[in-house]
Amino acid sequence: MRVIPTSIPEVLVIEPKIFEDSRGFFFESFNHQRFEDAVGQKCVFVQDNHSRSSRSVLRGLHYQIRQPQGKLVRVVSGAVFDVAVDMRRSSSTFGKWVGELLSADNRRQLWVPPGFAHGFVVLSDSADFLYKTTDYYAPSYERCVVWNDEMLGVDWQLNGLVPQVSVKDTEGCPFALAETFD
Repeated sequence: MRVIPTSIPEVLVIEPKIFEDSRGFFFESFNHQRFEDAVGQKCVFVQDNHSRSSRSVLRGLHYQIRQPQGKLVRVVSGAVFDVAVDMRRSSSTFGKWVGELLSADNRRQLWVPPGFAHGFVVLSDSADFLYKTTDYYAPSYERCVVWNDEMLGVDWQLNGLVPQVSVKDTEGCPFALAETFD
């Protein structure tokens, strides 16, 4: 596997080594030891999630203020633009975001560590999005920063698409008023 740093050092793109021939392909989608070596910390994933969304569905920006979740995300069908926003006040990249195209074709994964808000928009007709989390979903601690916050200025790569956003995500908190991590 190849690890590619992003403009936020803790957020990493992970490219698996793919073995292809006329029969199809094989790749190791997760190896605990190699993953921990790549991110430089101990990680235990406790929950796997799978969502399917149609074109232009935008989900996010979500995080948990307590029981923060690290997420290892990937797409097994379709394509999304995936975004991580640094919510850690003590970080030199606080309030900065990074985005990556994840697709069934490029088979890339994104490591979004605890302390980040996360979201994605579907760029294909539909997408199956899988992610592992380092802590359990805790609705009472879930927070949402509004996806189109002007202060953050996330370029969602919509290219004319009008995003389909849930009521919860439409009513998300502005970044300037959001609860953050130390």
